[in-house]
Amino acid sequence: MRLLAEWFPEFAEELDKIDDLYKDKRMIEEKTYQFICFATAIKGRSAPYVRKHFLGALEAGATVKELAYIMALVFRESAGNDDCWVHDVLDDYKELMKSNIQCCPK
Repeated sequence: MRLLAEWFPEFAEELDKIDDLYKDKRMIEEKTYQFICFATAIKGRSAPYVRKHFLGALEAGATVKELAYIMALVFRESAGNDDCWVHDVLDDYKELMKSNIQCCPK
């Protein structure tokens, strides 16, 4: 975001407006909002946002035990997603092993 703020500040400013809009129009309570943001920050591997929403959730009344549950849920769902995706990609692994299928398109 720092690069965007420097080289495309108009876009960065619009993102700030979106944050304000979400806050003004929020239809869920703060703790739930923080849980969702915490989960997406974990999945997006954003260290600053994991910390931000961990603290935000605590400030909104969450417990560390609840946050640990959210973490476990993200890990489990990610594992399930990875499992399904890889099995779909390798669905034809027997054909792949016996043929000359290209691994990477040219």
